Amino acid sequence: MARSLNKIMLIGHVGQDPEIKEGTHSMAKFSIATSRKWKGANGEYQEKTEWHSCTAWGKLVAIIEQWVKKGDLLYVEGRVEYSSTEKDGVKRYWTDINVQELSMLGKDLSKPKSKPEEQKRPEGNTDPNDDLPF
Repeated sequence: MARSLNKIMLIGHVGQDPEIKEGTHSMAKFSIATSRKWKGANGEYQEKTEWHSCTAWGKLVAIIEQWVKKGDLLYVEGRVEYSSTEKDGVKRYWTDINVQELSMLGKDLSKPKSKPEEQKRPEGNTDPNDDLPF
């Protein structure tokens, strides 16, 4: 029997803080932006950004919940899945990346992301002009 392969590898920035859904099968949903640049026929550089919807399950959810936030650079590996829904006679199609591996790139892993209520406010004078010599 012939074998097949459905694998995608992406490196990009997280578009918004991941959405976590707890339950029997915990899941994390987030998007990643990838961009490409090329020189057009007129000699000017152009850029196009693609957004990829990603879904992670199982143990990856806890890692994503603790460490991943908007703007982070990630390496994501998984498989492409397609689905469709129909509502009021209109059929919509969806493409999703089912995440199987994830690596955080360029991030200090000694400190997990803090939740807004856990963020400390600086103590003392926070006026940035206070240290100016003039």
